[in-house]
Amino acid sequence: MAGQDAAAFPPAARPGWVGRLRRSESATGWMLVSPGAILIGIFGLLPVLMALKLSFQKSDLLTPETPWVGTRNYRQLADDPRFAEAIQHTIVYTALFVPGTMLVGLLVAAALNRSVRFISVYRTAAYITMAVSTISEGIIFLWLTDKDYGLVNATLNVVGISSQPFLASTSQALYVIVAMTIWGWTGFAVIVYLAALQGVPVELHEAAAIDGARPFTRFRTITLPLLSPASLFLMVWLTINALQLFDEVYLTTRGGPLHATTVIVYYLWDQAFVQFNAGYAAAMAYALFVVIVIFTALQFWLSRKFVHYS
Repeated sequence: MAGQDAAAFPPAARPGWVGRLRRSESATGWMLVSPGAILIGIFGLLPVLMALKLSFQKSDLLTPETPWVGTRNYRQLADDPRFAEAIQHTIVYTALFVPGTMLVGLLVAAALNRSVRFISVYRTAAYITMAVSTISEGIIFLWLTDKDYGLVNATLNVVGISSQPFLASTSQALYVIVAMTIWGWTGFAVIVYLAALQGVPVELHEAAAIDGARPFTRFRTITLPLLSPASLFLMVWLTINALQLFDEVYLTTRGGPLHATTVIVYYLWDQAFVQFNAGYAAAMAYALFVVIVIFTALQFWLSRKFVHYS
């Protein structure tokens, strides 16, 4: 039998046969992924390239004429006070939302990382915010913060504090949106941190406890360094989402009152689909893209000093 196999497949012929088989498998793989790749190219990459071209044109999305204006749309960004205001609001929101979500998620995950009765119920309650859509989230907070009938103001009145305008206030609206989005993203942060906490070796804590280290010291010196990869992931992911804030603003304040909650993406949408200044909006989108790339690269560069993978 061995002689027959060797005769059927001589040594010189086998590499070519294996190569053809590999090429056949590669072709089959590309055939299987090609429908998805084509759809991504048509509905993902092509609009991105078209938007890049649009950023050098003047377009109102209504007329077919789109004259070429070069870098005028980009230069206009530097002279637009509304855009500068939107940048300021986005920075304030990001600076509060990202560390706030990470801190709340870490505390909740640490509380859930233990074996107690009904722990699955508690974990489900923490995860449930991930199942709430931004539409429902906005409606919930509109009801909670309503000046006349909201639960928050009713609670404040009980303790002797007058009702607050919250989302109708120029000084409070942005912070209410920060609180709302922290609540909405807490479930995601909890899942990431809880998975990382369960990967921390118990032996390290036991050894430190034998040496007399207190729980907080063990958490600070053992747990936090081992959570640094999860913290980096959350920091990058939450920052990208913070810089693209739109849904919550659109559903609750529409950028108001008096533009107090106008962030970059909402202002971009307003320019494109309300003011019909599509070329300027496209330039704004690409400026935001560059900022996101810079922020992400900076975070990865700084992370080399505090992220420990082993």
